[in-house]
Amino acid sequence: MAIQHPATPTPTTPCYEIFAIRYASVHRRRSDNFIGPDPHDGPMPLDFFVWLLRGEGRHILIDTGFNATAARERNRVLSRCPIEALAVLGVQPSQISDVVLTHLHYDHAGNLDKLPAARFHVQDAELDYATGRCMCHHVLRHAYSVTDVVELVRHVYADRVEFHDGDSRIAPGIELMLIGGHTRGLQAVRVHTQRGWVVLASDASHYYENYQQGRPFPIVFNVADMLDGHRRIQQAADSADHVIPGHDPLVLERYPRWPGDDIGIAQLHLPPLAG
Repeated sequence: MAIQHPATPTPTTPCYEIFAIRYASVHRRRSDNFIGPDPHDGPMPLDFFVWLLRGEGRHILIDTGFNATAARERNRVLSRCPIEALAVLGVQPSQISDVVLTHLHYDHAGNLDKLPAARFHVQDAELDYATGRCMCHHVLRHAYSVTDVVELVRHVYADRVEFHDGDSRIAPGIELMLIGGHTRGLQAVRVHTQRGWVVLASDASHYYENYQQGRPFPIVFNVADMLDGHRRIQQAADSADHVIPGHDPLVLERYPRWPGDDIGIAQLHLPPLAG
């Protein structure tokens, strides 16, 4: 059942810090990022992020990125290991208690072996999709890495995976939203912060323009679910400034940066920058 999001949090709802950690990038054009023609085609690069939640004595990671092997195979510019980048924020991999895998595409579900104490949260529908008959089609399996999927299955057998069937809460102030669309089991994450409820859209919307203009990203399992997801992530957030797309370089321009990090870490629990 879908979680009924309260208009205001309770007085006891914890607040978390959210850090968007950029770890890689790739050159793309606008025509690569929307279904349908774009009259203003031109460069539109894509950034790769993982997100750290910190609060209540807990460190929770949203997605785990990819490694150097995947970067070479897919011609991506890897600026740093996303797990090693946690050290910039004073966090060691062994301190990560939980990992939310928004979906199992290669850029969101690698490096699982680098998190020795974590429990992994995934939707039933996503692992079913990534290991079922849809993967017989190259166009649907292209964005998956069989190595990463098998590694997650190994963690299932080691009792380190928690499955979710739809919307759920993994802790007070941290909610999962089953969206689908981009993949069959894509989930977004709703987080309570000092400035209100923030929705980490992940690939429910790669760019601001995808959800703001209702223009689907072309890697998609179900277009209707993707469009419905655009609506849901906006309804679940406290305002338009509380929706964070999964791959937009503008995130690093709109939010305060963590000082001393040249690659880019945005502090999403803080209000966006003026202008």
